[in-house]
Amino acid sequence: MGAEREQRTRAGDAAGGDIREPVGVTEKVAFLSQPAAYHRRPEKVEVVETHWSWVFLAGDWVYKLKKPVASQRFDFTTLAGREENCRKEVALNRRLAGEIYDGVARLTREVDGHLAIDGEGEIVDVLVVMRRLPEASMLDRLIARRELSPRMVTRLAARLAGFYADQPPVPLAPAAYRERFGRELASDRAVFSAFHDGIATPHLLLAERMHEALLAKGALLEERARAGRIVEGHGDLRPEHVCMAEPIVIFDCLEFSDELRQVDSLDEIVFLGLECAMLGADWVAPQLLDEVQARLGVPASGELVCLYTAARALLRARLCLSHLLDPVPAAPDRWPPLAARYAAKADEALARLGV
Repeated sequence: MGAEREQRTRAGDAAGGDIREPVGVTEKVAFLSQPAAYHRRPEKVEVVETHWSWVFLAGDWVYKLKKPVASQRFDFTTLAGREENCRKEVALNRRLAGEIYDGVARLTREVDGHLAIDGEGEIVDVLVVMRRLPEASMLDRLIARRELSPRMVTRLAARLAGFYADQPPVPLAPAAYRERFGRELASDRAVFSAFHDGIATPHLLLAERMHEALLAKGALLEERARAGRIVEGHGDLRPEHVCMAEPIVIFDCLEFSDELRQVDSLDEIVFLGLECAMLGADWVAPQLLDEVQARLGVPASGELVCLYTAARALLRARLCLSHLLDPVPAAPDRWPPLAARYAAKADEALARLGV
């Protein structure tokens, strides 16, 4: 249901390095930041650091280096672990973004000591290689410029409906599916409870209401699993992962956890609609939901939509506040207001459920 940022641990130095590796992460990043590192010799290389990776924008191509870190759901502290994850990322993303995922490259240490991409020397790391997408066509950018149209949303609904229709049901027991929501709620509470000031008090109250909602409406979740509606989805379906090109490209799926990718298609559509609303496009959610469900031929109850909305909004509020638990939080003033906005969405959904 989302990346578990609050449960991560790091290996090695503060930059995410692993002192057991033959080549330090600082050296790898410095090498990959230079245009001369790449066979196509881009004019410049832009470097973006994320929670789990460094991303190098090298002309028309993108190279992703995984950080040697671990969490409760994965372990990237070994070369073997990172390589397995990179290959899994490419394979999974080719379902919805086959046009851009080129494959996995080797980062090598040559006999003269210098690093190379796909050289002849010792393999010291691996890289996911992707074609660069046009930033102006990203869904979040279109929303920001108010250029997203209902016709575009219809195209997106068709793309997603076709994807979900092709996915076989995941054999998941109804009670087990319902329990997943209980575990996520426990994680929400754990993070909210870590704050001793007034920041998280409203969120804890919402968590209690979410608990009541799961007790009252949890059977709706079980019915979705019983009906075979749980599929291997994207896992992190947000506007910044959607490029409204031709064809539409949906990339950067959540590759490190099978469980978090096993979703109700309705849940993922609700999540994407929620994120569009957070960017100011409230109208997207109802159109997207109606058109995807119509194409799949599986209408869903309004109560279930509210339940999924509340669960997703609370999870996003949790992830916002978890940034403040970092040793040195990045942009600390950003997260409480954003968490409060997600909390407001959860409050609205729970109120519609009568909780």
